This record gives sequence, C-alpha cells and structure tokens, in this order.
Amino acid sequence: MKKLFPKSLLAIVLCCSAGIRVSAQAADTIPPAPTPDQQPVGLSLPMGNAQPQPYEIADITVAGTQYLDKALLISLSGLNVGDKVVYPGGDQFAKAIQSLWGQRLFANVAIYVTKIQDGKIWLEIDLQERPRLNNFIFRGVKKSETEELVKKAALRKGTVVTESLKQNAISIITKYYADKGYRNATVTVTERADTSQVNASDVVFTIQKGGKVKVNDIYIVGNDNISDSRVKKKMKGTKERTRITIYPDSEPVYTDSAEVHDNYWKTFGFLYPSRTLEELDPYFRFKLFSSAKFNEGKYMEDKEKVISYYNTQGYRDAVLVRDTTYKSRNGGVNVSMQISEGRKYYFGDITWKGNSRYSDSVLTRVLGIKKGDTYNQELMQKRLLSSEGGDIGGMYMDFGYLFFHADPVEIGIHGDTIDYEIRISEGPQATIKEVRIAGNEKTNEHVIRRELRTLPGEKFSRTDLIRSNREIANLGFFNPEKIGMDPVPNIQDGTVDINYTVEEKANDQLELSAGWGGYIGLTGTLGVTFNNFSLRNIFRKETWDPLPSGDGQKLSVRVSSNGKAYRSYNFSFTEPWLGGKKRNQFSVSFYSSYQNPNAYSSYIYGSTLSNNAYFKVLGASVSLGKQLKWPDDYFTLIYSLNYQQYKLKNYNYFNIPGFSSGTSNNINLKLTLARSSVDQQIFPRNGSNFVLSGQFTPPYSVFNPNRDYKLEPISDQFNFIEFQKYRFNAEWYVPLSKPHGSDNKTFVMKVAAKFGYIGRYDNRTTLSPFGRFELGGDGLSNFAIYDRDIISQRGYPVYYTSDPRMNAETGQPSGYEGFTVFNKYVMELRYPFSLSPSSTIFGLAFIEAANGYRDVKDYNPFRLRRSAGLGMRFYLPMFGLLGFDYGIGFDRLQSGNGLKDAAKFTFMLGFEPE
Repeated sequence: MKKLFPKSLLAIVLCCSAGIRVSAQAADTIPPAPTPDQQPVGLSLPMGNAQPQPYEIADITVAGTQYLDKALLISLSGLNVGDKVVYPGGDQFAKAIQSLWGQRLFANVAIYVTKIQDGKIWLEIDLQERPRLNNFIFRGVKKSETEELVKKAALRKGTVVTESLKQNAISIITKYYADKGYRNATVTVTERADTSQVNASDVVFTIQKGGKVKVNDIYIVGNDNISDSRVKKKMKGTKERTRITIYPDSEPVYTDSAEVHDNYWKTFGFLYPSRTLEELDPYFRFKLFSSAKFNEGKYMEDKEKVISYYNTQGYRDAVLVRDTTYKSRNGGVNVSMQISEGRKYYFGDITWKGNSRYSDSVLTRVLGIKKGDTYNQELMQKRLLSSEGGDIGGMYMDFGYLFFHADPVEIGIHGDTIDYEIRISEGPQATIKEVRIAGNEKTNEHVIRRELRTLPGEKFSRTDLIRSNREIANLGFFNPEKIGMDPVPNIQDGTVDINYTVEEKANDQLELSAGWGGYIGLTGTLGVTFNNFSLRNIFRKETWDPLPSGDGQKLSVRVSSNGKAYRSYNFSFTEPWLGGKKRNQFSVSFYSSYQNPNAYSSYIYGSTLSNNAYFKVLGASVSLGKQLKWPDDYFTLIYSLNYQQYKLKNYNYFNIPGFSSGTSNNINLKLTLARSSVDQQIFPRNGSNFVLSGQFTPPYSVFNPNRDYKLEPISDQFNFIEFQKYRFNAEWYVPLSKPHGSDNKTFVMKVAAKFGYIGRYDNRTTLSPFGRFELGGDGLSNFAIYDRDIISQRGYPVYYTSDPRMNAETGQPSGYEGFTVFNKYVMELRYPFSLSPSSTIFGLAFIEAANGYRDVKDYNPFRLRRSAGLGMRFYLPMFGLLGFDYGIGFDRLQSGNGLKDAAKFTFMLGFEPE
C-alpha cells in the first residue's frame, strides 16, 4: 500500500500560496483507495484557515513527461479545470493518482498544490515515466530461436518496461521451450539502464533450456479388450522413447504389475507376437522416426483421441477414469492412464423414414452397415454425409438435393444392441441461379466459365462442383490451393448461387542463356512460352503486356544455337477450344534443326570437312483433340498429322552402311487415346494418366507387292520411311495420408509403367533408325535431334545393349541404330515442401527399372536395369521445371569399384523427361 505524503519543501513559498504533494511510488499494482487517515495533509493555509474548503480548479499542469500527451493525461486523471475539489480532506487527489497509476506507465505519481487564491486552486501533476525498452537480449539460445521468441513475445522497442511485460515474456518463453520438449527450462530476467538514451532500459533474458524431457513409458491399465499398442498408436503427439535396458522403469501407478505378467503366462501370450512385444517393451523398444518429446497440449489432445478410438470400436461408454504424469528415473516423464472400457455395443435394426428419392434397400446398401456390426457412430455419420464421397448425402446432392439432411436416432437398446431410425429430410431440388467468378485479373472470364460443370438453370450437383474445381486447377493459370467454391443456398425459392474465387499465378516461362567461344561462335538459347496467350488481340496494342493474354491459348517460340555445330528453331501454337463451344484442342508446330559433327574438329585439327557433313531436320505437325463422352468424359481422342524431312551428308552417326548421305521423308498419322483424371498438373495428389497411341506411315510396301526393297540401296529404301509404332503410358497418384496443415501437404505415391514398340509392315523392308527408342541418360544431353523417343533412366548413361550386365561404355559404339522395344517401371514417393504458386518444391525417393531391346525376339520383360535414388523438383513460374536426381544403377556395380562408380547425377530443365 502506497501512502500519500505532503511535500514539506514547499513551506518556503509565496505568502499567498501553499504547496501540497500527493504521490505514489513505483509498483505494478494499482494501490487501493486511501483510508481516512491517509487523506492529503496540507500545510498552513492562507489566513490560518486549516479547515477543509471547496475550491475551484483554476489550472492543471503536467511535469516530468517525455513521450505522453499532457492533455490526455489530465483527462485520464479525472481532474478538470472548473471542477470543485475539497482541500484538505477531499478524495479527488487519491482517485486521480489511482487512475494514473492504473495506466501502468509511471514509476512515480505526484500531485502538487502550487497556488490557492480567491477560492481557486492551481495543481501540478508530476509524473516519472517508466523506462522504455531499447534492446532485448536473449542469452543461451540460438539466433533462429531468438527470432521466433521476439515474434511470440511481441517485444518491441519503445514499449514501457513493466513487471507484467517481463512475466508475460517469461511465460511465453517457458511455453515455447516446453512445446519443444524442454519442460525444465528456466528464464531469468534482468533490467539494466541504457545510457545511450534518456530513460531507456535493456532487458536481458538468460535462458537455461536444460535437457529435453522425453516420454519414457506410457502405462495403460483397464484396457482388457484393446491392446496397449493399439491405444498408443492413436496417441500421435505422445510417443515413447527408444530403450534397451535390463532395468525397467517404475511400474504403472494404477495397477499391480504382477497381475499383468501372470495374465501373460496364464493366457499363453507368448504364442502371440503382439503380446510378446508388449511383454518385452519395458526392456526393449525401438522407435526410429518417432519424436518422444513431451508436449502438454498434444497430450491433452491424445487423451481425447483415445476415447474417440474406443467409441469407433463399439465402446461408446468408454471413459478415461484418471491419468497422471510423473518423473522417471532417467529424468524423463512417465504417463499412466486408467481406462474404463464399458461394454461393447453392436448395431441392431436400421430403418429409414422420409426417403422418397431412393428406396430403403438402396440406402441400406450405400450405408454399408449391417445388423450385428460393431457400433461406430463416427462411421455412420461418415456414411451419411462425407466430403470424401461414397456417402448418402453425396448421392442426394448429385441430384440437386442441396438441403438434404439425415438424422440418426436411437429408438431402442436391447442389451448390447442399438436400433436406429434414420430420419431423412430431402428438401427441394436446388436449381443453380447465378454463377459468379472473382479474382481473375488476367484471365478472361469465358476461359474459366467454359470449364465449369455448374451452369445456371441446371440442378445442383456436388460431383459437378468438384469436377469444376479440377478443371480450373488444370488450366494452370491459378493457384490450385486457393480455388474457392462457395454454394450459397436460398431455401425460400429452392435455388443456389455458386461463387468461385481464384488467385492468378504467373505461368509464362522464359529461357535465356548466351555465350561466345573463339572457334565455336555464338552459343545460347532464347525461348519464351506464353501459356495464357490471346491471338484475337494480337493487333490491339493496348493488350500487349508484353503480349496479349487472357484467352487460354499457348504460344511457344524457341531458338537455340551452339555456334557452328548446332542450331534449332521451334514454334508451336495451341488453341484448347477451337470454335469456342467444345473442348477441341487444335495445335500446330514447326521445327528445324541443323547439326555439323565436324565443326569443332575442323578448327582444332585444321580439317576441311566442316562444310561437307551435316544432319538437317525439318518438321511440321497439326493435331486436333476431341473430348469424348464415352466411356467417360475424362477421355480424349487426338488426331495428329506429322511430316519430317531428314537430310544427311557424310553423317555416320547411325553406323548403317550406305546411309551417311541422302534425304528421308517421314509422313505419318498418329492416333492417341488418353485419359487424365489427376487433380492438378504440377503436384498431383490423386488420379491417373493413361495414354495409348498408334503412329502409322503409309504402307508403301503394301502398294508395291512385287518390289524387293532389300535389293535396293539403303538410301533409296529410306527415301520414304515406313513403320508402325505403338506406345502405352500409365501413371497413378495415390495419397498416403489425408492432407494436413493449411497448405494440404501429404505424401504421394506415384507408380508408372511405360511400353513402346516400333516395327515394319512387311519383312521385305528395312526399319529405319528414325522413330526408335533411346534409353538412359537424362533426356537433355541426348536430345532427339534425329527424331527418336528418349526414355531417360536415372542412374545410367545412354546405353546401346539389352544386356544389363554390360556397362553403357562397353556396349555398342555410338551410332547404334536404337531399340525397337522398351519397357520401364517407376515408383516414386513424393512430399511437397512448398505449394506456393511462386515456387512449388517437392522432394522424392525413387526406384525404377527399364531396358531396351533390339527386336521382339530379344524382348524379355524381366531383364531390366534397376536403380534407386533421391531427387528434388522446383517449379518456378518464370523458368518452368528445374530438377535433379541422384541415382545409383545397381547393374553398374562391379567388384573392386566403389558406390560412386555406379552413381549418376541427373539434371533436368524445362520438362520432365520420360
């Protein structure tokens, strides 16, 4: 309690005035109201009048403040010019002090009476501000932890330093380390004056974290029907530590351990592996990937999860009778829980009421719960209405019953059997009234609207709503994690409005590199891809930014040069909705390349062959893809007409006698049947991709049955090349857990299988080297300038033999004509580190097997090259894909060589090689 003292030094003042101070010293608590014997005591008043008298406040001044507004402080005191106060003996001064003190901003508060004259009184409020926080220092912790603590404790320079600020910071710091497993962390706070500023302080937090407190043992008693391991498995946030010892820790506090051991032997528990593991648990426990740190918050959640799990197993009366945590002998913490399971219940008769759309038998079949099944209220609710599909609510909502509601009611309990009546309110069928789209700042609305399955005037369908989300995500123009779908029902008129929200993301790509070499000349690549191009605005200058965009078309231009040795030009354009009414994808492309194999050697060795050898490719294609409605509308049929011209001069790469100079023409029709149901393009979490294609040249040999092609020069045989080619690719994406966190991260398993075959129509012809398969490498260094399908394989360079026991370097020499058959199998475990639209990053672990075969007779699907490794992928909007893999080819391992001799680093840029 703070007393109010007169200021005796004011005795020496003008004879017409007297000075009084009412003050309070620094504290963090508001002092109580003064008692009668603590009222302000005055000196002798003018004319000897010491009796309490009312005075009118003539003026109030404030002294001692540096940062605070004086007018505001006077207002907070409750004293105002013109107010009547009683002096001495009034309580207005004590109330003013209490009011100012309650702001917790001052180390001392004093009120002076500086003058009394003609029934008026002059006051001065003298304040001593608390010091301001200038620096906060954390000792004993890492820099990264310091940054987190500053944010969590909300420490800011210029804040008034109070005891409550210190205690609040201590509480936050202690909790922060407790959550990390440091339950014994201590925090000491010291305050020191900062001489660099007036009335400023530095606060130093000295932290001693101590060791992490880990969970040593979890003892569960009373669980006669559910094993310890099953209960502990549900405690995701409270895990036991690894232990190997011959001295087990203390026994559970709620039971007699001897009884447990007797039950193990009496019930022949040693015949059951799970029971034996539980018996060995006090002595041996191996937890490799589990964090055993104790977190009070997660422990509280785990207790609820345990009871919820019991409920799903039929024990709806299960309760946690009591639990406790206590220190173990090794400095950790033990957890002991006593559970009362109650009896196990089962479902009885389930009847339906209020259903007209579907019969009882249909609803019972979809519900999938039969009489005698273990009681599980959570399962019933999930089967009635779930966001995962396969539920009764979804059936109704797919036919417009947006207002559907199902209420399961217990109508009888017979011993351990519970009868249910499920009361259904179907409501009216909702008709879509308005569909609104927001957030598309760059993309024209019609591009989004044509992808939607929810159209005004049609009945609401949840399946159509989910499919619309997928179609918007697969456009590639928006952040797939931020697509919003908000149905707004209006039960009064039976309609529903649907609001879609999108978030634009950058998806145009730029590829730029350049260099100069003395004998090489200019090298580099310039490539741009506009994935949301608008051809119809090409002549409207105001739409160029840098090119017209917003209509969902794709334009790609790429120029690449390696000096005199190599150059290529590529152009392509795609219109995904030719005509604007149906999903008819129209594409045209043109490409040209030139390679001079002697460009470098002519400069280095003075050869004159540089202009006498080259390989030129000129190609063009036009394709039309049509979305099918059968078997379902995930299918697409694509027709593609292609032409390539190959010109060779003194080019011996293919190592085919008689085929180093000449011209070959390749005219072919490619038919592709594809089905894609993946949820998004960059990081699919579920769905599949299937592609079956056939590529056919005109069967020239069939039109000339009397011509023996093999008697002709090889260059004449390849003038118009002839082949039939088949490809099959299959990919599946399976989430291994439910997405968690605000960014829906989850492990995803990708499984893929690929097969290819190229052959002749007639044995009288020779199969050309064009269009064959080349395996191994990364798909970049062995780019297909000679028109081959490049099938990469991580952990291996390009190989030219079917025998996995032979290294690529010991196989056929460079120029081998290629494989005619291949197969490849891939399995990847993926996990996203970032799903931000500005950078999608995920890591992967892979195993794969592949091989190529010279002909069908050589084909053996089990003779494969195997590899495994790790990789990373970075999808940056400006540059597209950046990635690398580190793979180990198991069939490259040889005795006497290290593991690094069988490993290979693979880099990828712009696209994921096959």
